Amino acid sequence: MPELEPKVLFLFIRDLVRQFIANQGILNASALTYTTLFAVVPLVTVSYAMLAAIPNFQGVGETVQAWVLENFVPATGEVVHTYLQDFTAQARRLTAIGVLFLIITSIMMMKNIEAALNRIWRVQEPRRGISSFLLYWAVLSLGPLLVGLGLVVTSYITALPAFTSASEVVGPGRLFASLPILFSAIAFMLLYAAVPNCRVPLAAAAIGGIAAALMFELAKRSFAFFVTQFPSYELIYGAFAAVPMFLAWIFISWVIILLGAELSRALAVYSFKQRLRDEPPLVTLLSVLNQLWQAQRQGRACSDLDIIKAQPGLNQSRWDAYQQPLLQAKIMQRNAQGRYLLARDLNDFTLLDLVRALPWPMPQSYPTLADAPPWLLASIQHLESIQSYAEDAMQQPLVSLFKREEFQAA
Repeated sequence: MPELEPKVLFLFIRDLVRQFIANQGILNASALTYTTLFAVVPLVTVSYAMLAAIPNFQGVGETVQAWVLENFVPATGEVVHTYLQDFTAQARRLTAIGVLFLIITSIMMMKNIEAALNRIWRVQEPRRGISSFLLYWAVLSLGPLLVGLGLVVTSYITALPAFTSASEVVGPGRLFASLPILFSAIAFMLLYAAVPNCRVPLAAAAIGGIAAALMFELAKRSFAFFVTQFPSYELIYGAFAAVPMFLAWIFISWVIILLGAELSRALAVYSFKQRLRDEPPLVTLLSVLNQLWQAQRQGRACSDLDIIKAQPGLNQSRWDAYQQPLLQAKIMQRNAQGRYLLARDLNDFTLLDLVRALPWPMPQSYPTLADAPPWLLASIQHLESIQSYAEDAMQQPLVSLFKREEFQAA
């Protein structure tokens, strides 16, 4: 990545926010908030079951839940913990049909999360069949086990003499302060890398996970400050004040998670070009179609990053605008993994068809592209000859058009 100028960084952040809005990030966060509200008890119950299945983890479930609420749910965690304990105690007495319903509810939440992340990565087809079930079950079963294992290992390490000596020097608070951020970053990274139904670069997922964890920590502190310093909401909601605060926090959490996913995708596809080649959309799209045609001959599809890197006149925001007419006219299409391929036989697709499919008028002039390939230079010359012929044909006084009926009558 080249050294970034402030303007390039500003454009990157601007495009990131635009993509978040275009992908309906706020709406998705709202939908996931309500889904989480229905699925939180099933998730906790499944977590207890996973931890109880291992003898060494007996009794760790409540410790994990208390640690999560203390570190990840600001201010209202104690009240919510009490509610969850009551709900999960009732859930443990369910019949087999009730347990099946809890598992289905948890899996439905995972499907909604995958749908939101697939929308960000522009993947059309979600996982189906056994692959989706295995992924969801892995997340639901391994997640609690990993957190429980982390707490067990942490307890073991803190009992070591070396750690005790270090904590006396540094202070135990500082040594433990980074654990929630570390766990959050790892969890977000795995979420961004594993859940979308496409290949996500691990580096992009890691950076997105770290950024989301830092935003999460900042939001947690800010939210806790608001709840403790401005308790006027308690006058309105009374004993139920923790419920709307818990909902608000879940919503903020999902906004942060989806922003981290947007950042992961942006890092994977964004081209940090200092300058873009100034050329008409028609010229750029001719080059894109040539790239897709060459890829088709090799039996492969092109990703967003493949196209943006290959085209000097494209960045992410331009590509977002340029691809729409090609998709709407079914000139190209996205496959299930979000990659692009031709949808038309170019032997039967003419230059006139392309011009009519684009919302932009024919260019009045064309730039001099010294580094362009021969086929593109020849295409530009052909377009210039068309433009010259059209201009010559229109060099006609309007009166001659208006008097045409008089000439015909004479």
